[in-house]
Amino acid sequence: MNPVSLLESFFTRKAEFDIFPAGFDDCHDLSLLHAERFYQGWGDGEFHSLMSQSTVFGYTARPNNGISGLGGFVLAREAAGEAEILTVAVSNKYPRQGLGWRLMLAALRETRGRGAQTMFLEVDDGNGAALNLYRKLGFRKVAERKGYYAAGEGQKSTALVMRLDLR
Repeated sequence: MNPVSLLESFFTRKAEFDIFPAGFDDCHDLSLLHAERFYQGWGDGEFHSLMSQSTVFGYTARPNNGISGLGGFVLAREAAGEAEILTVAVSNKYPRQGLGWRLMLAALRETRGRGAQTMFLEVDDGNGAALNLYRKLGFRKVAERKGYYAAGEGQKSTALVMRLDLR
């Protein structure tokens, strides 16, 4: 392989990711990515407050090949046999690389390990990529919340409440 094509393959290859438990040190990166992906992003303080709760846990996806930054994350909460996904985001830089799938599987594994029997989440009905992921994981729609999400310029969108039975 000539040096130019070797160099080109380095710059064009897909990032590879490792999944890590989320911690307080991640709060700033979580808020940056949340702001990138959501109209009303949560700040460092909101993430720090969530991470302070013993029932809240999460995972981050970070590149393992020298690329810095956060590829994605998921935060969830479990209590009294039920769990909910609080938020999940994958960076616009890494679409369709399976990060959402891997993060959700990590959260589901942890949730089940904590003894939860059901998992809930809310998703914007216009977020086709997320809906496809959740349906592939076995979530099903159980309710709607019309006008739940701020969608910009005074617009509101519908949240779908979805459920997955873990047992």
